[in-house]
Amino acid sequence: MPHATTPLYPRPLSLAEGRLAALCWGRDDAPTWLALHGWLDNAASFSRLAPLLVETLDIRIVAIDFRGHGDSAHAPTGNDYALWDYGHDVLDAMEDLAVERATLLAHSMGAAVACLLAAALPERLERLTLLDGLGALNTPASDTASQLRKGLLAHRRPLSQAPRYPDLATAVAARVAGGVTPLDTVTATPLVERNADVTADGHVQMRTDSRLLKPSLVRFTPSQVLALLAGIQAPVLLIEGETGILGERDWAEKARQAVPNLTRHVLPGGHHLHLEPQAVHGVAKVIAQYETKVPETAVGRKQ
Repeated sequence: MPHATTPLYPRPLSLAEGRLAALCWGRDDAPTWLALHGWLDNAASFSRLAPLLVETLDIRIVAIDFRGHGDSAHAPTGNDYALWDYGHDVLDAMEDLAVERATLLAHSMGAAVACLLAAALPERLERLTLLDGLGALNTPASDTASQLRKGLLAHRRPLSQAPRYPDLATAVAARVAGGVTPLDTVTATPLVERNADVTADGHVQMRTDSRLLKPSLVRFTPSQVLALLAGIQAPVLLIEGETGILGERDWAEKARQAVPNLTRHVLPGGHHLHLEPQAVHGVAKVIAQYETKVPETAVGRKQ
């Protein structure tokens, strides 16, 4: 049951000597979950789900902005945004929060980061709750040279200016129109609001580092990703949207089968189902039921 004084509104946090920004819900002395957002999103990705979980489970949720996203600092000049670099953001946050073994709530790219950490550092991960994401983007070994070529050429081009819009509504409309996955206005608004600066002339400028749009220099191969998934010892709850990015695709099925202890639920909603007002309560209900019914030490596979 939730504590009588559990705060349900987010509070800003500064972590890693100011390098990382975060939002926090819940009592400071409650068990801490770290929430990891997707590519080009930010901590506000959890602004609708976190209050529901905090109230039901009496936990603290700390959602970080990955480097280059939201209110966090951009990576230094000459540095890249490789997937494994975000692992340091999570470990730095855990260190600041004095979390020895973490429960991760992770969406999309954040889910990929969670999987890497769970495989590489199993002693630091308690449980994973993954939201429409599993494993990592990958490239066949035969395409390594072409991927490296794309990355090298792109990283040597001049950086584009951060997008600038006349008002917030136009910025939200641009996110809806240009999103990699379908996103409606209501769902996109919290993400855009957290990522926007209002300039002196009243315009809205995005803070996202434009280097995030450049292709990766190197990606894992499919066999490497499957080997990493097979190495995850922590129990995994995977919640997918019916119109999300996984579904019954061949790669998604291989990825699910690779994880030793996986519980899968498919719910109405899209890729951002945890932020969609019509879907978020269903997501929260599944997580709450899982947390209250499934032992921490052994989770069976449910497909």
